[in-house]
This record gives sequence, C-alpha cells and structure tokens, in this order.
Amino acid sequence: MRDSYVSSAGVRAGQGQLTVGVEEEFALADAVTREAALVADAVVEAAGRLAGDGHVVGEMSLAQLETVSGVCSDVRQLRTEVMRLRRCAAHAAQEAGCLLVASGTVLLGDPGPPPLLDKPRDHAIAARFGRLVEQQCTNACHVHVGLPDLTEAVQVANHLRPWMPLLLALTANSPFCGGRDTGHASWRTMLWDRWPTATPPPYLRSVDHYEEVVAALVDSGAAVDPAMLYWSVRPSRHVPTVEVRVADVQPDPEDTVAYALLVRALVAAALTDLREGKPALPVEDTVLRAAMWRAACDGMAGRALTLPLPGPHRSVPVWQLTEALMGHVQGHLRKTGDFDAVRRWLARLRRHGPGAARQRAVYERTERLEDVVDALAVSGPARHDVAPDRKGGAVREDTVQPT
Repeated sequence: MRDSYVSSAGVRAGQGQLTVGVEEEFALADAVTREAALVADAVVEAAGRLAGDGHVVGEMSLAQLETVSGVCSDVRQLRTEVMRLRRCAAHAAQEAGCLLVASGTVLLGDPGPPPLLDKPRDHAIAARFGRLVEQQCTNACHVHVGLPDLTEAVQVANHLRPWMPLLLALTANSPFCGGRDTGHASWRTMLWDRWPTATPPPYLRSVDHYEEVVAALVDSGAAVDPAMLYWSVRPSRHVPTVEVRVADVQPDPEDTVAYALLVRALVAAALTDLREGKPALPVEDTVLRAAMWRAACDGMAGRALTLPLPGPHRSVPVWQLTEALMGHVQGHLRKTGDFDAVRRWLARLRRHGPGAARQRAVYERTERLEDVVDALAVSGPARHDVAPDRKGGAVREDTVQPT
C-alpha cells in the first residue's frame, strides 16, 4: 500500500496535552453489486479536491483508499476532522457509483492485484515478496501521537506493546472476506501478518538497539528499507510520533475518535511511568504474538492474557482486562476531558460488541453480505460538510508499499 502519514507540523506534546492524528483505510464497493470496485484513482482525485491536498490518498489496491487527518489537539478537532474526511471520501465514492465501506477486509468480490508505480522500490517489493503483494486490500486505523523525542518514543513503545492484543480485541472489524465468514473477528490481522515485519515490536533496550534491529531486518531482506517495519506500535520513521497500527478501520466515526483518544491516554500513561522510572514489562515475543492471534480470532467474545499487568499471566474475560486498562489511563482521560467519550464507547462495545460482532448480527438477520456492506457504508454529506480545511495539512510519500 502507499505510505501516507500525518504531517509533522505541530505533531508534538504541548502545554501538557499530546497531539493526535488518524489515518483510516476504506474499501470501495460497487453500489449495485456490492463487490470490490477498482476505481480508487478516480475517487482519490475527486476526494482530494474536496478534502485538500494529501488528505485522501491511494493505497496498494484499486479497491481502497486512505484518509489522513491533520494534527488535532482535542476531541472536538479530532471528531470534526474524522467526520469531514469520511464525508469527502464517501461523496467522491458516490459520484463514482460506489460505496465507501468501513471494514477491515473486502466482503464481496476480488480486489485484484495491486497497481505498481514504475519505480525501482516498488518493483523491488514485488520481486522480493511475490504473491504477498496480491490480495492485499486490508484496511486499518492508524493513530499517531505526537512525541518528538526518539529515546522516549522507543521506551513508550515498550510500555504500549503488552496492550496491543486488547486494543485489537476492542477494534476487530473484519469477520468476512471474499464472501465467507472467516471464523475470525479480525481477518485483516491474519492477512496482514503474512508480512515478515507485521508483528508486535520486540522489547527495545535503547535507541541504539532499535536501530540495530531495524538494520538487521533490512539486511535480512525482510524489509527493503526501514519504512517497511510494520510493527503494531512503532516510533514513526517519518514524523515525530508514536504510531499505533493494530486496529481495523472502525465502522463508525465515533468509534474511531474514542479509540484514538484511548491510544493518546495510553501514550500519556506510558510517558508518566517512564519519567517516574517505572520499567515496561518485558513480555516474551512468542507469548505476545499468541495473545494477538487470540484477539484476532475472538475479538471481545473471548478471553485475554493479563500481559500488561504485573505477576503471572492469566486468562481473563476481555472486559475484565478492559476495566484494568481504564483504571490505568483514567487520570489522563479526565485531564484532557476525554473520559466520558471513551467510557461511552466502551459501554457501547459491551452491549453490542466491536465491529465484527455488529457485522455478524446484520448477517444473522438477513443472511445477505450485501446488507452487511450497506450497513458499513459511510454516509455522504451535504456540500458544506466537505469544504477543504487547509490548516494542519498532511503529506505522503508517493510509493507503493504496505503501510
């Protein structure tokens, strides 16, 4: 997929409040058949005119696109930006005769092989990874939190990594793919994990250790360059942020906003622990990977290992570990005024489940995946809702690569 990212302008901690930005990937489906629509080039061009340069970009598949928010400092800005960009992209999709679909995978049809730009890097990726670059229409939600100090960013990633399975369980939104129920809550995760660097990050001892790991992965051929480190949480290579990449794209903008606020609070809590000298828990890589699979398989319906908590690992209901997470971050959520928004989101998840459960509920009622596609379609706007916002822009690297 084409690498896009939040602008570095203003992405920093300021006045005690961390900035946040969101990237959301969406599928395109034909408005009549509900199958994958390979029209991203036209939709991206039209959406870009509405949203502003760099805020809607292409991805690897012609059946998907990505929205890239500007830098936000509070919930009002973030909600406005997420909703504006969704509306811009949905409006452009409608003009092209298709739907903008908020699902981690394509439910119906074949997204096809990727279009490759005629650049050496893109050809190198295709030659090295072969069929891995095919059928790679997976749609995630990436959250950037401003953190300009690389030493702190590396250590914050250590503190966040044990929470990645829980964040995945809360945001799983891809049970169907290619016309079938996959038996997983996040099939996107299973497809994405085929890439050799699409893993939870290792426990990093220092910036030097981080750079050594990056260099070794590139030297091994598992990545053609450092930008191909697809860890579920990582210091960004392009902008001064910590980037959390574990979630499926969310079905509703309020889901996206609340999830991003929760991630920001987790980063704030990690910074507090780091500055107070509290070490991150060195969870074993194999155990963390197993917990990620369990979250991808079960979503919120299963159990979770207590990896972020001191003591021996135990298997508990996902909701029990969620309460522990809220206890860990509630002070930071209250400080920024975000506690109620996140709590309402979690209460909604407890009643209805994450996107995966909601998708299956629609299918159980109608037995038609076309109806599930319709339920996930992003609503189009009135024209005044999609006026470009030129402030706090976004930029992209014009390459074809998974991101």
